[in-house]
Amino acid sequence: MDEGTAVEQVTRYVERLGLTAHPPATLAALRELQRAHVSRIPYDNLSIMLGRPDAVDPPASAARAASGGRVGYCFQQNGALEWLLTGLGFSVSRRHGHVWSRPEDELGTELNHLVLVVSGLPADDNPGGHWWVDAGLGEGFAEPLPLVRGDHVVEGWSFGIGAGYGAQAAGRPTGPAAWTYRHLPGGVLRGMVVPSRDHSSAAIADAHRALSVGDRSPFRRVLVAQRIDGPEQRTIRGLVHQVLTPSAHEQRDLTSYDEWHAALVDDLLLPVDDVTDDEWESLWTRTVAAHRAWDEAGRP
Repeated sequence: MDEGTAVEQVTRYVERLGLTAHPPATLAALRELQRAHVSRIPYDNLSIMLGRPDAVDPPASAARAASGGRVGYCFQQNGALEWLLTGLGFSVSRRHGHVWSRPEDELGTELNHLVLVVSGLPADDNPGGHWWVDAGLGEGFAEPLPLVRGDHVVEGWSFGIGAGYGAQAAGRPTGPAAWTYRHLPGGVLRGMVVPSRDHSSAAIADAHRALSVGDRSPFRRVLVAQRIDGPEQRTIRGLVHQVLTPSAHEQRDLTSYDEWHAALVDDLLLPVDDVTDDEWESLWTRTVAAHRAWDEAGRP
């Protein structure tokens, strides 16, 4: 991609986020960019559920963001955001992320999340200047977390950063190299370990292949779309529409195709212009069947 094309794509990406000009590489702008990204570009696995997963490389993911298309799930969302932040002049680096939901999986080594760190932006509460930026959790923090050990409150939600394993666990401060993470209460995931493991483009491509087409991938079981609107964690999972806030939990079943489709498009802001009628019919049929099976099993 030549320089002129890249600048034009950055402009279109920024415009999709509701901004009128390229922001400077400042902490205030970083916060504004993440808030806009998680609010306006939903996390989703629709392309995976349709059997035609999108490319995972950052330029391709950024191109979908800039053109108004679906970006995808964690690797794609954060790959696109990394491309944008780098183009705007931020200092961005990557980390290996291992998300876990069951305690027995906490010490696993699977690469299932791309973690981004923006450096060089010191603040009173973060003199080291390292910030965890994330648009790929689906439900998560609306603005970057300081890489400082302790609890961090964003929009009334509390998120925890802990020391890493080994030398970090001996009491040294958490830094940009390794840490642990405690997720918001009531979320689908429980936490994350960010170790010093392989997070190369090749490793991410292999992980994406397993998660997008692998028989055991959770991303092939049920449609998920999520976005974060300030304190609201908005989700559609299968036929269940959920809105979490720090003080309330609203949940309802979507009982008709029209209601389900409208919620995906109008509430979750999911771009669907490329989805055919046959694909919608097939996905609706599978989603209803999966919902019935889950309901009959007692909604485990």
